[in-house]
Amino acid sequence: MAPVLSDLEEMASSVFGWEDLRSGQRRAMQALLEGSNVLCVMPTGSGKSAIYQVPGLALPGVVVVISPLIALQHDQAETINASAGAGRAYVVNSGLNRAETDEAWDAAAEADEERRAKFLFLAPEQVAKEEAVERLRPLEVSLLVIDEAHCVSAWGHDFRPDYLQLGSLADSLSCPVLALTATASAPVQEEITRQLHLADPVVLVEGFDRPNLHLEVVPHVQEADKHRAVVEQVEGLEKPGLVYVATRKAADKLAEELSALGMNAASYHSGRRSSDREEVHEGFLDGRLDVVVATTAFGMGINKPDVRFVVHEAVADSLDSYYQEIGRGGRAGGPAAATLHYRPEDLSLRRFFAAKTADRQGLEQLCAVLRAQEGPTSLKELRDLTGLSQRRAAGLMNLLEAAGAVRAGADGYSAGELPPAEAAERAVEQAQVRETIDTTRVEMLRRYAESRGCRRQFLLAYFAEEFDGPCGHCDNCADGSAPENQQPEVDVPYAVQSKVEHTEWGPGTVMGYEDGTVTVLFETTGYRTLSLDLVAEKGLLRAAG
Repeated sequence: MAPVLSDLEEMASSVFGWEDLRSGQRRAMQALLEGSNVLCVMPTGSGKSAIYQVPGLALPGVVVVISPLIALQHDQAETINASAGAGRAYVVNSGLNRAETDEAWDAAAEADEERRAKFLFLAPEQVAKEEAVERLRPLEVSLLVIDEAHCVSAWGHDFRPDYLQLGSLADSLSCPVLALTATASAPVQEEITRQLHLADPVVLVEGFDRPNLHLEVVPHVQEADKHRAVVEQVEGLEKPGLVYVATRKAADKLAEELSALGMNAASYHSGRRSSDREEVHEGFLDGRLDVVVATTAFGMGINKPDVRFVVHEAVADSLDSYYQEIGRGGRAGGPAAATLHYRPEDLSLRRFFAAKTADRQGLEQLCAVLRAQEGPTSLKELRDLTGLSQRRAAGLMNLLEAAGAVRAGADGYSAGELPPAEAAERAVEQAQVRETIDTTRVEMLRRYAESRGCRRQFLLAYFAEEFDGPCGHCDNCADGSAPENQQPEVDVPYAVQSKVEHTEWGPGTVMGYEDGTVTVLFETTGYRTLSLDLVAEKGLLRAAG
């Protein structure tokens, strides 16, 4: 007999010790039992892992979990094995030897249900290998879980091209897909759904409000003054905490300075050896480190409830990234400081990275090679034929697919009807649209940093969540600069998240209102803030559809 929700509630209690499932967890589990695809956007610490762990034990077959961090894979597997019994969860990643890898695959393929592994954790780069896909296809896969699903979105943060292959994997496995992330604005949610090929998904958004975070922006004129202020603040804050910086060099330098002041501090960035990064990760989790100074490479999936501060010496690339990073503070609900040290000049680096130039020649070459093939072609085969790297080929194919020039399916990519030159042109146009949107996302971060209104209200409006502020807890509310009434003084013409059409910029989504303005996210020009008076006077917007 197929399991029902009451069976899952009993299992959550008897196996994992969770006496009460939250409403969002129950709704997601019910949808999975009904065979639906599910996208869950739930705050850090809301128990997203339980959504697949409990049904995974009740359903026949094996749950395949795609998780981007090796340390997180092992942590989750150990948690399951400690509760459900040894051998119920295995990992497959580049850190294992051949014997360990074969043991994991054999456990997942075991015919005896009682002895079969129930969970198989894979890194996205593993799934990009044809060998791994071939070993997955014959398994009885009951559920495919995509953790940190925002990585699939080029509009989101932590974008990883390896994630682009997961839509084809989902097609080939023909099982429900559960996509999990802590932070995803409306356009990121839409792209996750599209890139993962989620048909008619149940989308559960639990809200972005984190009232226990004290939001603060400290303005600076000189870089040296800003750096000094960061050191002084971190020295005086309750530990443990995180500091985000822009470069590897800055991470190493600041970690050395903090260590010289008597703190147990370490740097974390992609330039360090894998073993060193894992040691820092484990040291932070078990309390041996007071402070980790990191680039954006650190923090995703961190299961540490007592982080007391998240300080940014450098601005993030967007409010999506910023909110994800500060969300690592106060996971257990305790107070945590979220401080951005800000110089307007710092935005120039982010604007530089937002300005991406599409490789027209590479796009045309890839499309021509694909058209010459007789049938669907895997990314690995395309790489072999073109000599492109995994990351480069995946990025180019993503652009071609977004432009409608190629089709992705369970067996690989197929060329469309467009000639290679025209296909490349459309892909370049798609890249230019994304560059425009990325640039406006940097602008939204500038507006947040320079706002004199309630910062909590500003952030929640960015994620299309209404909040009647002021919150009374951010720096602007605390010093009295935030106005008591931040609601528009004119009638609000369109509801938040409603679809509108601009006379020049085309279709968009209303994201929020502030101080007599409306912010709209347009599909081709990104975030725009318009005067409500001007909108009314010129008739700039109308309801879409």
